[in-house]
Amino acid sequence: MSIEIKVPVLPESVADATIATWHVKPGEPISRDQNLVDIETDKVVLEVVAPEDGHISEFLFQEGDTVLGEQVIAKFVAGAVAGTEVTKAQAEAAAPAAAEASSDETNDALSPSVRRMLAELNLDAGKIKGTGVGGRITKEDVEAFAKTAAKPAAAAPAVAPLAEGRSEKRVPMTRLRKTIATRLLEAKNSTAMLTTFNEVNMKPIMDIRKQYQDIFEKRHGIRLGFMSFYIKAVTEALKRFPEVNASIDGDDIVYHNYFDISIAVSTPRGLVTPVLRDTDTMNLAEIEKAVRELALKGRDGKLTVADMTGGNFTVTNGGVFGSLLSTPILNLPQSAILGMHAIKDRPMAVNGQVEILPMMYLALSYDHRIVDGRESVGFLVAIKDFLEDPTRLLLDL
Repeated sequence: MSIEIKVPVLPESVADATIATWHVKPGEPISRDQNLVDIETDKVVLEVVAPEDGHISEFLFQEGDTVLGEQVIAKFVAGAVAGTEVTKAQAEAAAPAAAEASSDETNDALSPSVRRMLAELNLDAGKIKGTGVGGRITKEDVEAFAKTAAKPAAAAPAVAPLAEGRSEKRVPMTRLRKTIATRLLEAKNSTAMLTTFNEVNMKPIMDIRKQYQDIFEKRHGIRLGFMSFYIKAVTEALKRFPEVNASIDGDDIVYHNYFDISIAVSTPRGLVTPVLRDTDTMNLAEIEKAVRELALKGRDGKLTVADMTGGNFTVTNGGVFGSLLSTPILNLPQSAILGMHAIKDRPMAVNGQVEILPMMYLALSYDHRIVDGRESVGFLVAIKDFLEDPTRLLLDL
């Protein structure tokens, strides 16, 4: 029984997707629910699994091809495959029939990826000999022809060749990386972005963690980290400065009466910002668990569109990588982003005496079109006060 393998239904905000990686080969035995292909969108990576035991009979799209929602990308044959010998026998038996069928078609039946490659290299398909089934042209045929055609011009190269022992590797940007690049440029070019700085004494929080870490972990099953204090302080500061919890929509300012905080997470595919929702209703343990869950899902490529949608303010912690000071860039359409950095022991003047204290720089980047200097500095000072005296978070001071 033949089954069509289709692209999953894409979210409304996603127009198309890209075939990222095929995990199987045509004719290879496949088990039910085995991952067949990763499909990358602007936001997340979708997995398509096998509906039954069987094998792929034909790929309709190759890695790197652009596809639409619910588009057929492969043909699947249900039924257990005995093994590689049977598969080989089936392939040999099917080859003459495939060649005969393809002979009735024109040999220039090109796949979208081959067609795109020919256009990019400005090559004539009629001059290329195909080695695929029925004489079809493959991507490898195009690459080989392009190399051969380029040889006569090699005597006068436009660019000096690399010296011996030096090499380069050129890979296309992933869909997620292109989206990140576009959004960062948009944030830089379409906002009046400024950054204000302050520093915070982390000793009070470090003392709390040292005193209650074991009890906290036994009670809640998770370690007490710094991120829960950051999120809690940001949430309380947002309550006091609604302009920072707002965004611009055309000629309107939208004030959000809820508190959804985006967390910048570094993943193998790039930087993503999953969202913690209703942080004003969460305690420290709930925040720690939610942050850990989002970080693990980001690492494993399991974040969904729902995880990534929304967010009124972003928190990013470059300190985990050793950053001492930075100017974070806005996560549109949000109006502000808070950057934390590495905690370093520094000599500080306290009541006329020099003390060694664990200090950390805070950086708040904000859109000056909606947030004025008074609000931005007041907001950052409020976060500083909450972190330096965590009791204020409990007493709502």
